[in-house]
Amino acid sequence: MILTYTACAVLAYFLIKYIINFFAYRRAYFKLPTPPGYSYVTGTMHLYPGNNEEGLASELEMAKKYKYFHLWWAGPLLPIVVAYHPDVLRHILKSSAPKPRSKILATSYDMGVPWLGEGLILSNGPGWARNRRLLTPAFHFDILKPYIEVYNQCADILIEKIEEQSKQGKSFDIYSLLHRHAMDVILRCSFSYKSDCQNSDLKDNIASVISELNTLWSDRSISPHFYDHIECLYRLTSHGKRFYHLCSVAHKASEEIIEKRKQELIANPDLVSNKKCKDFLDILLTAKDEDGQGLSALEIRNEVDTFYFAGHDTTASSMTWILYTLAGHPEYQEKVYQEVINVLEGREYIEWNDLQKLEFTTMCIKESLRLHGGVPGIERRTTEDYTIHGLTIPAGTRLTIQLFLLHHNPLLWEEPQQFKPERFHPDNLKTMDPFQFVPFSAGPRNCIGQNFALNEMKTTISRIIKNFKITLDDNHVVRRVPYVTVQPENGVLIYATPR
Repeated sequence: MILTYTACAVLAYFLIKYIINFFAYRRAYFKLPTPPGYSYVTGTMHLYPGNNEEGLASELEMAKKYKYFHLWWAGPLLPIVVAYHPDVLRHILKSSAPKPRSKILATSYDMGVPWLGEGLILSNGPGWARNRRLLTPAFHFDILKPYIEVYNQCADILIEKIEEQSKQGKSFDIYSLLHRHAMDVILRCSFSYKSDCQNSDLKDNIASVISELNTLWSDRSISPHFYDHIECLYRLTSHGKRFYHLCSVAHKASEEIIEKRKQELIANPDLVSNKKCKDFLDILLTAKDEDGQGLSALEIRNEVDTFYFAGHDTTASSMTWILYTLAGHPEYQEKVYQEVINVLEGREYIEWNDLQKLEFTTMCIKESLRLHGGVPGIERRTTEDYTIHGLTIPAGTRLTIQLFLLHHNPLLWEEPQQFKPERFHPDNLKTMDPFQFVPFSAGPRNCIGQNFALNEMKTTISRIIKNFKITLDDNHVVRRVPYVTVQPENGVLIYATPR
């Protein structure tokens, strides 16, 4: 009996302590700018229209109202700071603040672990630092330079596909073509694997698997349902079952590529050393840390899955928005065309040294990334109290760096909704805050493949504009969907006229 009373007293003590701490914690967060309409059931999530154009518009209104950051409550217990000004981001991105992870209620990053594992995108701490160090050589100048030939080869196929569509005299979805094209590029560059993905039906393509995984992951991350944030419960739902099934499909595809290369190395141990240039998979299989330890089989698969996704989905989405923007601004499209013609001087292929000469094309690419984005936002967890403009963000806060809002913040950009490539003229870049435009993040956790992606974009966009004049189908409404990447809801329909 005494033990029972003691146990009840201890339980009551911790319960009372938790309640006191919880209300103190709530008071600290309610001092931060928060949209009115808090609910004891859904927090403020019921105010968010969803992953759609209306959701983006709603967030843009918040950015205009609060200027630096505001607070969302994901349910009654979980506050998330949404930040979109360099004054806030500079401190976070320059620090080693980790990505938010939880063993109790799954964060948006935890939700991607069944698919991508502890790869570079999701991992934290010493494991992330070790793997980042081991994989950095995969994006050295000497590795990236030969890829220009692959970009051109894949662009040849893409141009054939666009030409086939142009002959029909109808509009067509450029996003689906770019999705397969970007997959072809990443398979060839990262894994030396030549597939026929640009000629296959998208429904039978690993790219379609990744696209659906992206959608399921993104929808789950904003779900108001409690069970979607508990992994064992989510697995029992129809969406959870589908997600885990597609994870298995993606894992199998990665394992097949890895196994094929391992067998090649067994048959020819000098295969890697005899290559002119190692690809990403070569480095995964041969990398050793300072203790002589390589990556485990699971770590290798995690990174292959990660690069499958990050290496093609973001570039496919970004290139779609670049072409969408140029199609809607024929005067800038013609400037890009003239620049490409002048740089190539009668050649068809883009060469390595041409990339730096495509100055105006690069300005258009950056302005399109600002206007539409590739990745709408990233998250961190603060490791210390941080006071900005008289408001304190407590340590341990989940903080969303809303890149879409940052790149549309009227405090930073004049006429933020307008397409003005001149913003990124080298003379204007000199006065731009380095944390004002960060489409690939910044600081120690910036995108390891950003140079790879930009080179691919420059090559692909230049080749398309050189060969075709593109215009939008005015009967098709284009809507953005801010999933893990910003995708077109129903594609982007264009007309292409051979030049």
